[in-house]
Amino acid sequence: MDRSATTFYFNTPFSFLSKLVDRRSAVLLTDEHLYKFHQAKFTGWNVIVLKAGEQYKIQATADAILEKLLEMGADRSTMLIGVGGGVVTDLTGYVAAVYMRGLSFGFVPTTLLALVDASVGGKNGVNHGALKNMVGTIRQPAFLLVDYSFLRTLPLAEWQNGFAEIIKHALCFDHTLFQQLEKTTLDHFQKNKGALDALVQRNIALKMKVVGLDEKENGQRKLLNFGHTIGHALEMKYELSHGQAISLGMIVAAKISTLVLSFKHFDRLQLLLQAYGLPTQASVNWKKLIAVIRMDKKKKGDRLNYILVSQIGHALQKEMTFKKLEQLLNAKL
Repeated sequence: MDRSATTFYFNTPFSFLSKLVDRRSAVLLTDEHLYKFHQAKFTGWNVIVLKAGEQYKIQATADAILEKLLEMGADRSTMLIGVGGGVVTDLTGYVAAVYMRGLSFGFVPTTLLALVDASVGGKNGVNHGALKNMVGTIRQPAFLLVDYSFLRTLPLAEWQNGFAEIIKHALCFDHTLFQQLEKTTLDHFQKNKGALDALVQRNIALKMKVVGLDEKENGQRKLLNFGHTIGHALEMKYELSHGQAISLGMIVAAKISTLVLSFKHFDRLQLLLQAYGLPTQASVNWKKLIAVIRMDKKKKGDRLNYILVSQIGHALQKEMTFKKLEQLLNAKL
């Protein structure tokens, strides 16, 4: 992958967008919540306002966007810009990939989760039934513009959502970051823009390093799925937020890591997730969950590569059968 394919504009005001693109040939996609809070920012732009929520990250929404683009006369010179959280950026990238066989696109991520994960790395798509991100593309945005003023209206739950992925990055790739998070608080990052900017840039750098080595997820990029095999199933089956589901998925993966790889820091992970307001316990019907996981897009026959951790800062793949995974879930969790 060409790592220079995406240009990052950190700590940059939204108004700078008009210097990056021509308003006349750009179409902004956002959701109704963000549009309500920041309507003045969208004045003078072509805007498509979407319904808010994960339940609308589906093909029907993508089809509605395609129809709207046709009505607006969008052509191959049009640039799409997703202004919002992960649902908006995923839909924007997906539609940009298929409309007229490919438009340029960029993102203005407005949630912490989108900043450190959802908008970074080129994965775009929609959910299908109970399966998350089953349909989609891998295609890098032209740019990401990071304006932290959008986070002022972000509820606490959305901050917690983002920290699930930040903790995942630290656990899998960066022992020093993990220690830093243990010594700091969510409140500190909310109140200190300098610390937040450093944290966001560090996480983006971690993810882009992995993506740069393996854009199409043939090897190293799979490690970013730590906590996601169980997490995505929980998210769709129990209607949890992404952060809540991934937190629980990481707990399961860390417990399995303890059993299979003698991982010694389960308690530290649990305490860290709790410190950032994320759940670490839930009552789950594993039989029903396994049925969803068996349809996971990353499976190969009756096997899947499950991501585990041997120590803080080091993740690895472990191939196992669904039967073995079910045995581990039923016996020890």
